Parts: sequence; structure tokens; C-alpha cells
Amino acid sequence: MTDLTLSLQITALGMGLVFGAIILLWLMMIVLTFLTAEKDSPDEVPASDSSMPASVSETGFKLQAAALAVAVALAEQGQSTAHPLPDPPTAIVSAWQLGMRTRQSSEKGNFRRH
Repeated sequence: MTDLTLSLQITALGMGLVFGAIILLWLMMIVLTFLTAEKDSPDEVPASDSSMPASVSETGFKLQAAALAVAVALAEQGQSTAHPLPDPPTAIVSAWQLGMRTRQSSEKGNFRRH
């Protein structure tokens, strides 16, 4: 009976260590998430040098950037000479298929050498 109790104690100790390590890693992830999370403070207001509100000037810049990106994409699309390749005809047999068919016909005895 001592062997059985010793093996059960070793098993319980091993499982306890594994689950303890998992719980420790889980707690470390919670702490790191808490420490590195961005905190939004309502007291902090970004300072603006212009007379226009920040949202209006940022919106104008974003609209200009989007329009410029669309114009560049359309220009590149018009200059592109790429086109989809046509599918090969089905009568073409690849080298792999030819080799397999030759092997199969020679195994069946249908292969004749001239």
C-alpha cells in the first residue's frame, strides 16, 4: 500500500504544481492588463493652437487624405496591365498525371514497348 499512496501523493503534487502555475500566469496577465491599460481622463483636454475646433480641422485633413488615397488608387488601377490568366484547356495532361497513368497501365500489362 505504501507504493500506491506514494504514487498518489506524487500525482497530486504534480497536478497541484501545474494548476498553481496556470493560476499564477492567469493572475500575472490580469495584473499586466491592469497596469498597461490606457486610462481616459475627462480632466485632460488636448490643447489646440488654431482658432478652429480640433474635430473640424482633423475631419478636413482626414477627408483630404481619403480623397488623395482614392485618386492614387484609381490612377494605379488605370495604369495596371495585369489581367487574369485564362484557364488551360482540359486536354493538357501534366507530367505527374502522365507518369501516374503510364505506371498504372504498365502494372495492368497494357503497356507495349515498340
